[in-house]
Amino acid sequence: QVQLVESGGGLVQPGGSLRLSCAASGNIFSIYPMAWYRQAPGKQRELVARITSGGSTNYADSVKGRFTISRDNAKNTVYLQMNSLKPEDTAIYYCKMTTNRGTYWGQGTQVTVSS
Repeated sequence: QVQLVESGGGLVQPGGSLRLSCAASGNIFSIYPMAWYRQAPGKQRELVARITSGGSTNYADSVKGRFTISRDNAKNTVYLQMNSLKPEDTAIYYCKMTTNRGTYWGQGTQVTVSS
């Protein structure tokens, strides 16, 4: 059983930065791909960034050049560094892990970008 706990969300002004963290339970974190998704009110959940066990990354076009996904396998944690934040980035951000036993989601952390 896997548990994911996001943290780091909050209120930030446009142009600001925020770093999200997602800590996973277990000892085999390193072999699984991880991803960040977000969901704004009234919109579908969308993929923001993904990182494989080997460190390959993918980003949504809307965040390329501004967001960076990374992982620290020793800490069982995946990060999302968000820079140059825009109001359009406002959403609940979720981390996701795909394992041999299924897909796991965190509870989400709210990011609000507003002046």
